[in-house]
This record gives sequence, C-alpha cells and structure tokens, in this order.
Amino acid sequence: MRHRVHGRRLNRDKAHRAALRKNLVADLICYEQVLTTEAKARMLRPTAEKMITLAKRGLASGDKSREVHARRLAAARLPKSRVVRDEDGSKETVDVVKKLFNDIAPRFADRPGGYVRMVKIGKRPGDNADMALLMLVEDE
Repeated sequence: MRHRVHGRRLNRDKAHRAALRKNLVADLICYEQVLTTEAKARMLRPTAEKMITLAKRGLASGDKSREVHARRLAAARLPKSRVVRDEDGSKETVDVVKKLFNDIAPRFADRPGGYVRMVKIGKRPGDNADMALLMLVEDE
C-alpha cells in the first residue's frame, strides 16, 4: 500500500532524482519546452511551476532584499548556466536564474498559476514509453 507516499521514484536514488529534476527544470526554462517521458513530466511540472511562482513573488514584492532572497533560493535549486544551441547550430551560454527572473517571471506576472502545459505525444518507438511535451504556456 502506498498510503501517504508522495512523489515518484523513477527507478533512481534520491541524488539522481534531484539532479534529474534540476536539469529538466533548467532545460524547460532555457528552451521553454522539453520532450520527455510522461512520468518525468508529471514529476517536473509542479517543481517548474513553483520556481516560476518564486520568481514572480521575488519581483512583485518591490523590496530589493526579498528579490535577492528569491534569486538565492532559485540559484540553490537550479544549475548556474546552460549551453543552448540555436536553430542555426551556434552555442550560447544562458544564465538560468537570470532568464527565469528577467524573461519568464514578468511574462506570467498577471497569470495566477498554470504556467506549464503537458501535451501527451504518444509512444516512443524504442521502448513504447509514453512521451509528453512539457511547455510554457503562451500569452492568450
């Protein structure tokens, strides 16, 4: 029985799950969409939404000390930087926390929640795993 058991194990130990979660959230912030398995997407979605809410609250407070505190919390929970490839193949180093606070959080300033959408794609050909596309919601 799984009474009062929260979260998914994903056949990984605790450190591996934490690293997977950090890296997937950083990829979602940098690329604004991630193609992964449905189980990983269900694990990732609440974490990504909490990071965006943390950034929104840090910016909305108006107090510089609260914004610095929110940035430090986000920096503790995310990798420092990511190397992102553009469509033309060029590489660019992206500061994950800076992009979260400068680009993504202001975009969702008026939205009360639901920043991440999960779209089921279908089965992966190799192992028949259920795939899902996790993407940031566009302005509507």
